[in-house]
Amino acid sequence: MIFDFGYRLKELRINRSMTQEQAANQFGLSKATISGYENNIKTPSLGVLIKMASFYGVSADYLLGLESHRMLSLDGLSFNQEKIIKELINEFHHV
Repeated sequence: MIFDFGYRLKELRINRSMTQEQAANQFGLSKATISGYENNIKTPSLGVLIKMASFYGVSADYLLGLESHRMLSLDGLSFNQEKIIKELINEFHHV
């Protein structure tokens, strides 16, 4: 059973200042379906789960509550930009 999914999905939607209706439109779903996901009444298909994870910039494992940290996407960054980000993250881990 997925306990954190609904909570995490709602938190990610709210952090984007989106309504359930806007999220539903984003994923081609109904508002009732989004509400069902957020209240842990419904479970999304694998395809919808992947779309949500990609849109919100998190891993599917994070959404499902299997890991506790969010993913940081480095897509679109140059090699040097990616290197700088990794060095910064490394610095924060050593603080």
